[in-house]
Amino acid sequence: MADKMVNQVLGSTEVQKEVTLGDAGGVVPEKSATVKVKDTLRLFNKFYLQLVQVLSWVEEELRCAKAKVDEKVSQGSKKILKAQRLIGDLEEDKARKELNNNRKHRAIINKEKPSEDVDKKKAKRPDLKAITKMFEANATMYPEKRIGDLPGISVGHRFYSRAEMVAVGFHSHWLNGIDYMGQSYRKGEYHNYTFPLAVAIVISGMYEDDLDNAEDVIYTGQGGHDLTGNKRQIRDQKLERGNLALKVQLTQSQNLLNGVILWARVGCQAMGFNCVEQCVPVRVVRGHECASSYCGRVYTYDGLYKVVQYWAEKGLSGFTVFKYRLRRLEGQPILTTNQVQFSYGRVPQSVAEIRGLVCEDISGGQEDVPIPATNLVDDPPVAPSGKKILRLQVKKKTLRDGDEGYTYCKSLQIAKNVKLPANVSGCNCQGTCVDPRTCACAKLNGSDFPYVQLNGGRLIEARAVVFECGPNCGCGPGCVNRTSQRGIKHRLEVFRTPKKGWAVRSWDFIPSGTPVCEYIGALVRTEDTDHVCENNYIFDIDCLQTMRGLGGRERRLGDVSVPAINCFDGDDQKSESVPEFCIDAGSTGNIARFINHSCEPNLFVQCVLSSHHDVKLARVMLFAADNIPPMQVFRRVQASLTPELTYDYGYALDSVYGPSGKIKQMPCYCGAVDCRKRLF
Repeated sequence: MADKMVNQVLGSTEVQKEVTLGDAGGVVPEKSATVKVKDTLRLFNKFYLQLVQVLSWVEEELRCAKAKVDEKVSQGSKKILKAQRLIGDLEEDKARKELNNNRKHRAIINKEKPSEDVDKKKAKRPDLKAITKMFEANATMYPEKRIGDLPGISVGHRFYSRAEMVAVGFHSHWLNGIDYMGQSYRKGEYHNYTFPLAVAIVISGMYEDDLDNAEDVIYTGQGGHDLTGNKRQIRDQKLERGNLALKVQLTQSQNLLNGVILWARVGCQAMGFNCVEQCVPVRVVRGHECASSYCGRVYTYDGLYKVVQYWAEKGLSGFTVFKYRLRRLEGQPILTTNQVQFSYGRVPQSVAEIRGLVCEDISGGQEDVPIPATNLVDDPPVAPSGKKILRLQVKKKTLRDGDEGYTYCKSLQIAKNVKLPANVSGCNCQGTCVDPRTCACAKLNGSDFPYVQLNGGRLIEARAVVFECGPNCGCGPGCVNRTSQRGIKHRLEVFRTPKKGWAVRSWDFIPSGTPVCEYIGALVRTEDTDHVCENNYIFDIDCLQTMRGLGGRERRLGDVSVPAINCFDGDDQKSESVPEFCIDAGSTGNIARFINHSCEPNLFVQCVLSSHHDVKLARVMLFAADNIPPMQVFRRVQASLTPELTYDYGYALDSVYGPSGKIKQMPCYCGAVDCRKRLF
């Protein structure tokens, strides 16, 4: 059943290729390797979330089937008890006959029960199934193994599962610690090498004999350990496969703990045909515990190492293990793990510990989670404050307000000449929406739920529009189809930048597909903002234009039912090209007004409908496009490398005009590899 549902949800490989490539209109410029890696991981995460949803469907069906069986068993037990009570009143033979019939009935029911073995065998690793879909779609970034660094994956890159490494082609196996080239690579680019040859290793603390000193590593070969996770060896390792690929010629003996002298002499078939003699580098990835990752670990690429020594010895558990000494190559970026004691999501213990603090909470207590603001750029420092935020005294310097007249608000302010449609009738689900075949809101989304119940709710993929449950629905606030209605849940910070003004970063890990915030401000008619100059906080509600791919917008695919489109006047050319409504966050708004543009953003815009179905007045949500790491603090170097939250503002070049009618231009400082150099 699960495989059938997988095929229904994901579709054929050819369909997925079309979705990945999109509707190419004209020549598409070649993307950089960095962008290709991001696109590959986004596709993998999409497959993963789809398969999580499939498995949840299967588990729900099994639960319902089990409940029905239990009910039948309960009814059968009641009949048995009733028959037992009748023994004293009815003839004994008649009572026994009824008992036998009921026992036969219960035996038949027991045969219908879902087998526990079958339940155990069903797939519970959607990440591995997602890898299979990547292979079927020929969507892996590097299908052939390579020696050295891979373009687009720099030192410090984080993978949130072993499966992500496989999807990109960084490490080809989700379980083995050593990735190597086999004999099949003797022809072609690497014909001068001797194989097997190691290309990457994962250090994740799974072997009791490992010794990690950051720049210098004693790595234990693979195999022979207990797979239950207690790190103990239960048998001798063998010099084969990955262990053979990491070998180094050994010319001296070593006296082992038990007094036995082991000689491990491995000859070279030609000059320099192993990792040491040829200086063949090995990619080293370190795994660390991470509660935010679905696999419980996060993997950081720490650069290239060379194998300088090899030997065999008796390990702590008394079995033979192979040891490899690896040394980090010089001239690489500083390590982001171990050596500098890298800390994920380090949160200050008190307000006094926040460097450059200019405001403890820009929302003034309106949000469930306080939003601090810091400024280490201006002197005297400026605060992104409004009318309700008092001036602070810091180091005897008076902070001047950066945005005079700006007021923080957490809900849309509706203009007097804007009338919202009446609330639509919702679904009849109770408690939470479960079955997409019966939920009226799910039917609007193509008979499917757009979210998966994971990490508080995650959007599987960007859609033309998302229909959520509204005020007239029977489900409660915990329904997965209300994911974007729960407000800000992550610890965010507004900080000052040298060139881009204010920006936003996260103290928490944000999984892909997670809602970050809604774009809040004054909901007004677009024509009422024509006279406004120098207001960079106006967001057009262009859901309809996006659905139709107008004005250079990237059209989004998806099976949705939008009643408002059917009554839309297609003859009105102006309303076709220009959105009728917009959100003005110039004088009032929330944290979204501080989120900057990037040509390679980690957020995306998603229009959402809940209380009504008028796409011209849809809510504007910002979702995580990637797995966004939290604030990173390097304790020794006192540096912060935190990814800024960004989305693509969507301006077309030469599309903005000044009061004089001349084209306005604004430079882009996003710093992306494929930056367009201009915002508009």
